[in-house]
Amino acid sequence: MRKITLALSAACLLFSLNSAVVARASAPTPLYTGTTAAILAEQAPIHWVSVAQIENSLMGRPPMAVGFDIDDTVLFSSPGFWRGKKTYSPDSEAYLKNPEFWEKMNNGWDEFSIPKEVARSLIAMHVKRGDSIYFVTGRSQTKTETVSKTLQDDFLIPAVNMNPVIFAGDKAGQNTKTQWLEQKNIKVFYGDSDNDITAARDIGARGIRVLRASNSTYRPLPMAGAFGEEVIVNSEY
Repeated sequence: MRKITLALSAACLLFSLNSAVVARASAPTPLYTGTTAAILAEQAPIHWVSVAQIENSLMGRPPMAVGFDIDDTVLFSSPGFWRGKKTYSPDSEAYLKNPEFWEKMNNGWDEFSIPKEVARSLIAMHVKRGDSIYFVTGRSQTKTETVSKTLQDDFLIPAVNMNPVIFAGDKAGQNTKTQWLEQKNIKVFYGDSDNDITAARDIGARGIRVLRASNSTYRPLPMAGAFGEEVIVNSEY
């Protein structure tokens, strides 16, 4: 009788322990895990700068040639690229090699692009300085283009400061922007991609990173500040 009682007690204990483990495993994750002031204040340890600091660093320097990448730097142009992918190659990136897509993108689809506020501030600052403004893009060149006019209108660039868009194109294993930055004697170049920063550095220019918006169709997002370059705060929009 005592053996039976001990056996039943052991079985009950085992069942209780197992039930506790199951209950713990199936318990839902808390909805509110909480945070601290230190976590909220944490920033990536990179070289952050503001537009005002960039302007201050250029004080006393004569007017110069400055350059901007276009997509994800001055324009949030994902709507046009999204439409191009859906239209020409829903299951791949092949649309980027399709001349028909570039004809559309360079001749009207930027009407759906959203000018970035950081670009408004930067361009206004450089116009005030009297700098010559260039746009150097990796887009493929087309017979005609309305991108130059769109940018000039969006950012209120006077004709004296504005230069036609340079379509550097995309070639495997080559940074196509480098030669153009050198040819135009560009001293400061703004861009969101690694190639923008390395192109500037290759010619001894100052490469400054603009953050790519997190909802951009251009993935993966680059690691801003990875080269030790300056990164503009609040530049994702």
